[in-house]
Parts: sequence; C-alpha cells; structure tokens
Amino acid sequence: MPASSHWLAARPLLIGMLHVPPLPGSARFAGSLDAISERVLADAEVLVSSGFECLMLENFGDLPFFPDVVPNITVAHMTAIAERVRTKFSQARLGLNVLRNDGCAALSIAHAVRADFIRVNVLCGARVTDQGLITGIAHDLLRLRANLHAENIAILADVDVKHSAPLGVREIGVEVQDLIERAGADAVIVSGTATGQPVDFAKLQRVAEVAGTTPVLIGSGATADTIANILKLASGAIVGSSLKVEGCVTNPVDLHRAREFVAAAR
Repeated sequence: MPASSHWLAARPLLIGMLHVPPLPGSARFAGSLDAISERVLADAEVLVSSGFECLMLENFGDLPFFPDVVPNITVAHMTAIAERVRTKFSQARLGLNVLRNDGCAALSIAHAVRADFIRVNVLCGARVTDQGLITGIAHDLLRLRANLHAENIAILADVDVKHSAPLGVREIGVEVQDLIERAGADAVIVSGTATGQPVDFAKLQRVAEVAGTTPVLIGSGATADTIANILKLASGAIVGSSLKVEGCVTNPVDLHRAREFVAAAR
C-alpha cells in the first residue's frame, strides 16, 4: 500500500456508490446530460450527509459494457461528472470504476480530477464474463501509474469478481496472493456472485487471512443488518443497492437507509 494511501487502513472504511445513469454513446442514454449530473450530485449529497467519507463513481448505466477499453465519449463524460463531484464534495475521498475493466481510463480520470482510488474488476488472471473473456491489466495499469507519478491513487482490486467465472479454478488464497504480491493491489474486494448478492463468509474469512495487513472490502450485498458481522472480518464495504429506495440498484439513494447503514457500521 502506498504511504499516501494510509487512509485505506481506516476501520470501518465505508464507500458509497454513485451509479451513473446511461451516458451518451451507450445503448440506454435517455438524452439529458443535466438529468445525469443532477442524479449523481443528489446521490452524493445524501451519502456525504449520512456519514460516508468515500464515494465511488461508476458508469453502471452503460449496459451492455465494453469488456476492456471504453469509447472516448465515456471517458470525457465520466471526467466531467467526476470533476463536479470532486468540486462540490471535496471533503470526501473519490474513486472511479470504469466498467467493465478499463482500469487505465479510471486511473486517467482519477489523475485528472485528483481522485483518491480506482476499482479494477480483473487486475490479474482471466475471467469468463457476460462480456466474454476478460484478462488482467496489471502490466499496463501499474506502468501508467508509475509514469504519471500517481502512486497516491490506490488500486482496489476484485478477487473472484462477481458476474464471472474462472477459466481454471484455483484456491482463493492463491488468487489473493497473486493479486497483492504480483499485480500490486492496494486493497482486495470480495463480492457475492452478482450485484447486491451477499458474500460467502467462509470465502471472506480465507481472503482476510491471506491478505494480512492489506485491507479487505466487501463489494456487494452489505446491508444495515449484516454490516456488523462483516466488519468482524473486513475493513469496510463498498455499498450501493441496499442504500437505494426500496433496495433497487437503479433508484436514488434513500436518506434513511444510508443513515441506518452508517449507524450500524459505526
């Protein structure tokens, strides 16, 4: 973990999701840039006012996702929205995830807007996904970070990432070791099988055991009812679905749910 990323060791580390509606160029874009920005900023306001100290911006609405490199238009609009979030909520740490696996775009945006971290779904290895075969990008990403002198931007990487299957099954501990020691992950993310699905506690326990001092975060399925037990093993959680109105991932963030979650975690 870079010395400048000491904040990753905070417990509990709570990261609230900013799910961006479909952007221009995507199949489901509804035609209003103002509506997209207003939705993201409104969700950020609720999260920050509820006690979330970290936010993560993700192009969640851009289904179906590109497996690796996204179009320039996506990078441009994600940068513009990220800059608005950073300017208005400068007190919160900001992260980027460019789906499905464009970690270099995420790092470039983070560098441009002075963000703090990125999430990478497949940093090393290979996974079979609904986008096809996705392979690790650590070799490009770590070189880009070094060339930009951007070691202050932490890399949060998934192990056994949701919505995917391995090409060849390996023991999860071996995957975690490679992710940290060979691919350079600053924190490890453990998720359920799909968005909003709970994590397997036996898997979480094994990941935490092997990760040692490297922070481990839950990447899906955390709720106000389960977060206390999760934090017995994990450093924190990335949370989205359970904070939304009626628990629906495409709905706005619900103030009561967000406050209830933070209270349960702290």
